[in-house]
Parts: sequence; C-alpha cells; structure tokens
Amino acid sequence: MADEPQVQSQPKLPKALFPHISAHAPASSSSSSETKKDDSITPKSSSGSMVDQDGKPYVLDKNGKPCRLCTSAAAWRNLTKQSKAATATSTSAATAASSTSTNPIAQETQNDTRDCPPDVEALGRSTWTLLHSLTATYPEKASASEQTDMRSFLTLFSKLYPCWVCADDFRAWMSEPSGKNQPKLGGRKEFGNWMCEAHNEVNRKLGKKEFDCRFWEERWKDGWKDGRCD
Repeated sequence: MADEPQVQSQPKLPKALFPHISAHAPASSSSSSETKKDDSITPKSSSGSMVDQDGKPYVLDKNGKPCRLCTSAAAWRNLTKQSKAATATSTSAATAASSTSTNPIAQETQNDTRDCPPDVEALGRSTWTLLHSLTATYPEKASASEQTDMRSFLTLFSKLYPCWVCADDFRAWMSEPSGKNQPKLGGRKEFGNWMCEAHNEVNRKLGKKEFDCRFWEERWKDGWKDGRCD
C-alpha cells in the first residue's frame, strides 16, 4: 500500500495586538462567498484582530477600515507598504522617485517618523503620562464637586479615546459588576493608587511588567528619592 500523503499543518496566527479583546472586530455584513478576494488580508485571528499577508496584526475601526490609532507603527507601515505595492504603477513609482530626488526636504525627512501620526503605543504612553499627572495634581482631599468633575472626565475619556477597542476595554473594566474598579476619587492617594492599578491591568493584559504602586508618587509626582529627577 502506498504511503498516504502527509498533510501540512496550517501556520499559527500571531498573537493578537490586544490579547484581552475577544470580540471587538466589527462584524461583516456579507458572507464569505460574497467577500472579494484581497491578497493583503488573511482571515481573522481568534482574538478578533486581523493579520496581513506577512502575519502582522492590526485592528479595524467601527467602519471596518484599518485603525491607525489602534495598531502598532510596525504593523501599520507593513500594511500601507503592501497597499502601495498592490496599487502602484511604474509611472507613479517613477514620479515619486523623481519628486524625492529633487526635493531635499523630502530626502531629509522620508525616514524620520517623529512627526507622523501616533500609533497605538505612542498614543498609550502619552495618555498614561496625562492620566498619572492628573492624579499627581489631584487634591489631597477632594470636594464633592471636584470628585464629580473627575468622574465626568473619566466617563467621557473612556468614550472618546481614539483607540476605540482600548476605550471599550477601559470602560468595561471600570464598570465591572462588583463595583471594585469604579474610580476612587476621595483624595490624591487613593486616586493615584486606583490609576496605578488601572495601568497595571493593561500591563497584565499586554504581557508587560507591572509597576509597584507603592512608588507611584515618586514616579509621577515627587521624583525618585535617589535624585535622578532633580
């Protein structure tokens, strides 16, 4: 009897950009038989994110388009590179090469991404700096109106944050049924600890190292005691 042909196993999809999100990808209104073939996109991973043809994960916005503010810079560059490669013609390529070679500013800045729109990581770092700075300047003992203002801010923030999957996740965490994650706004210390725990929750979900919340004031308010911030 002839040997049966070996069946090659399918390659595993990469770890999702947001491993804590299981159902945030916008639902498709058409069936798979109606979907047009797109060589730059492979099927959804089990986490609800998408992966491009090189296996890099990215996230869709609520309209089903790639979300730049929800995706890492590396994945976004890869996605746009694939898109340009699929649509570019020899004429447009020649035109782009000509304009770059005659434009010294373009030559100087084409590899500098510091003034580009932020990716999900840059947005997150800047946002945590803002949020922790808010706790550092929060009153030691907040009045009722100050607590109301901050609660309103956090509610709006969790709705308007540009990375919509991140916003949904933060809002869901705050509204956990037991109420244990509701903002603690009585004063600076408890608000600072609450924000630190919120940050650590995201760190855990993304597989990052947690911060020791005993030192949040040194990190975000007073500076480290070894004098490195003086």
